[in-house]
Amino acid sequence: MKVAVIGSGGREHALIWKLASSPQIEKIYALPGNGGISDIAHCQDINLDDFQSLLQFVNDNEIDLTVVGPEAPLVAGIVDIFKEKGLRIFGPTKSAAELEGSKVFAKQFMKKYKIPTAEFEVFDNYDDAWDYVKAEDFPIVIKADGLCAGKGSFVVYDLKEAESALKKIFVDRIFGASGDRVVIEEFLSGEEASIIAIADGKDLVPLASSQDHKRAYDNDQGPNTGGMGAYSPAPVAEGKIFQETIEKVLKPAIQGMVEEGIPFTGVLYAGIMIVDEIPYVLEFNVRFGDPETQAILPRMESDFVEIINLAIDGDLAGYEIEWKPQACLSVVIASGGYPGSYEKGKVITGLDRVKELEDVIVFHAGTKKIIENGNVKYITNGGRVLNVTALGEDIKTAHKKAYQAVEKIHFENMHYRRDIGNKALTRLNMKM
Repeated sequence: MKVAVIGSGGREHALIWKLASSPQIEKIYALPGNGGISDIAHCQDINLDDFQSLLQFVNDNEIDLTVVGPEAPLVAGIVDIFKEKGLRIFGPTKSAAELEGSKVFAKQFMKKYKIPTAEFEVFDNYDDAWDYVKAEDFPIVIKADGLCAGKGSFVVYDLKEAESALKKIFVDRIFGASGDRVVIEEFLSGEEASIIAIADGKDLVPLASSQDHKRAYDNDQGPNTGGMGAYSPAPVAEGKIFQETIEKVLKPAIQGMVEEGIPFTGVLYAGIMIVDEIPYVLEFNVRFGDPETQAILPRMESDFVEIINLAIDGDLAGYEIEWKPQACLSVVIASGGYPGSYEKGKVITGLDRVKELEDVIVFHAGTKKIIENGNVKYITNGGRVLNVTALGEDIKTAHKKAYQAVEKIHFENMHYRRDIGNKALTRLNMKM
């Protein structure tokens, strides 16, 4: 079987790494891939929004299955286009992808199907939104409606911050059409977790729980990022919370989409906030989380290709994924300055030393491979550069292994958080 994975980040490296372990796989292509991915897959430099070139490549190379990593192609309708041409592709249709593509759609959908989420109002102009926030208690959350590369949500603590956020969205138009509407919602205080499931249009199978770390610096300080690390399982979201999220969030969402006439096939990711032992949905995503995927897939025992094919064929009912008992923790190493401006082209050293470590995998995110005088080098080529990932008998062991590996890697101005997993260790009463 020939498989193509669309995307170029650490998530896509993890997807390809796991897919490659299936005995069904003959060859894997990455479109466009990155430096590390090129070690295990054939990379072809095609832009994610160039659907015609992607289609042509898949046809020309007789690809049997295409897996989409990032949200933008899904929201833009790549699945519909591929299906119209009779091509096998994993992901939701354009209509179903609105669960991530429009926060207004998602919030109104949750309200209709009684899925727990923060109270909210929707506005399509500055004046009405401003009048509303003036009467509200702070903090509140202001979210641009459409895709904003993870930068469209503002937690505001006073009127001045609220005014600034609304002006950025409605007046300065920093998000373009994605800011035509805003959701203004109550601020929820608790602990976040990610519960992700694979759905076949009517049934779902959950993946293991995980927890992301959005802020750039230790102790959840600094600006939001795409994610600075993750671990699985997440103790805060195990047991009762995990089951409640399946029964009161994910299953009603899948059933609701059936009732809306837009059945959901693909990955449904619920970003939840746990408040007083109740999971509230902060957001739905329609693809694998990044960096959650890098901490989840190394724990998966089951054949990943089999799960995806069952989902596409609508045959997931009764399937249970098998998991390794170990925990997994992944630390993001980023370029200095991320999520703001940063430099590229820094030479990365130490990756050969990490290869010698047991139960450690480095998934590449923003890297480029260059060959000079027959020698292979990797250089930085993005904000998030590497995901240093380790398995261990528990979170504490995985934490230790991952950070020991991180210490062997170096590039100029590299940055990483030193507290990935600390919340789990505190909850489990484990001391480093």
